Amino acid sequence: MAREAADRLLASVWADLGRDPAEPAALAPLPEAPLPACLDVSSLAVASVAAASLAAWSATAAPGSIRLDGARVATAFQSERVARFDGEPPSVWSPLSGFRRARDGWVRTHGNYPHHAAALRRVLGVGEGADAADVDAEIARWAAAELVEAVTGAGGMCVAVAVEEPHVDEELRRHPLIELLPLGAAGPVPARAPEPRRPLAGLRILDLTRVIAGPVATRTLALLGADVLRIDPPSPPELEWQHLEGGPGKRSALLDLRTSGDAARFEELLAEADAIVLGYRPASLERLGISPQDLADRHPGLVIGQLSAWGFDEAAGERGGFDSLVQASSGIALVEGTPDAPGALPAQALDHATGYFLAAAVMTMLGRRSIDGGTRLARMSLRRTAAELLGLPRRGEPGPVGLGDAARDSHAETVSGPAGEQRIAAPAIASPAGPMGWPAAPHPWGSDRPYWAD
Repeated sequence: MAREAADRLLASVWADLGRDPAEPAALAPLPEAPLPACLDVSSLAVASVAAASLAAWSATAAPGSIRLDGARVATAFQSERVARFDGEPPSVWSPLSGFRRARDGWVRTHGNYPHHAAALRRVLGVGEGADAADVDAEIARWAAAELVEAVTGAGGMCVAVAVEEPHVDEELRRHPLIELLPLGAAGPVPARAPEPRRPLAGLRILDLTRVIAGPVATRTLALLGADVLRIDPPSPPELEWQHLEGGPGKRSALLDLRTSGDAARFEELLAEADAIVLGYRPASLERLGISPQDLADRHPGLVIGQLSAWGFDEAAGERGGFDSLVQASSGIALVEGTPDAPGALPAQALDHATGYFLAAAVMTMLGRRSIDGGTRLARMSLRRTAAELLGLPRRGEPGPVGLGDAARDSHAETVSGPAGEQRIAAPAIASPAGPMGWPAAPHPWGSDRPYWAD
């Protein structure tokens, strides 16, 4: 059943992208990924990786020559479980992140970033040394909706754990999982001759993303040969382990787009870019003058990928979020929980799947640009991906056993570079020649100059 669901999801996405329905013949039969859950996380994971693999190689791949490895896909989706930085595992979750019981229900807080943790502590009136028990005690005094409003208003991250609303998800699924939108006219850009194992070689891509989904998309594009330059503001700093885990094959530079000099340098980079991937809140992009339409007006022919947690209407555009919060708010946490407490998917699957699907969309638009030109936008939201997962046939129970540590470790790579030695999950993407390996170790956050490699 799971394989059939993955095939159907891939076919639906391929149609949304306007691709040739014969192209999926390049794929060998899709595997299952051992990601046990009540919801069909396996199909979501496998279909997304298949879409990105197929978008990269469909022009040259023989029938059945792209073969995905289900265990490798599962390891990539659970990448934080194999990650080691100079031999040490990362501290993935802050003590201030997690499910907590409010006076009238459950909430999920997110305090991995120091500024979000500080906002939560301010609202709760606890000091910097407060531990999880202190936070639990204070949250228990609040009504869930009041706490969410207060924490969000203070600049923090908190959502109420909600029941599934099928009518909301059905409405979301009336719209494509990946929205493709024309933003303006431009002449065709001649395609570069692809290298045998680097189909995106010679392409330049700017990466303005953080936290899994965007970095998954852009590290996939780097894996396939693109020159990917990540641009971050100087503050707040990125979490070191998170940056490195999402950064193989990419370079990293800092620019403050609120200053005239850095904004001018950014425009020079844009003038030579083939694509840009945006992961900040839509309202923040508007304020900086780098919304998709702003970019299209100034740089005709640019391919734009955009991610959002909640969507793209006015209210969603102001709202920040993470995979764990979308799981809690959409009903997934209660589907995966027990009668006593909410639960979570076995991976940050909304993030990872959205990243691979967006990479497939960016590659599709780059190919289309070489034929008929235009300035194009592909956009996705984690909430829309959640609706897709909730709409897949359900197992009713967690299903097959997941990977053990030894099995996951066999699908990890050790790379060394300017940030030291890292062990990170091997690429899930497959090529007609077989599995792929990371082209270069990640660079420390902000350690590169804001210029293209050549």
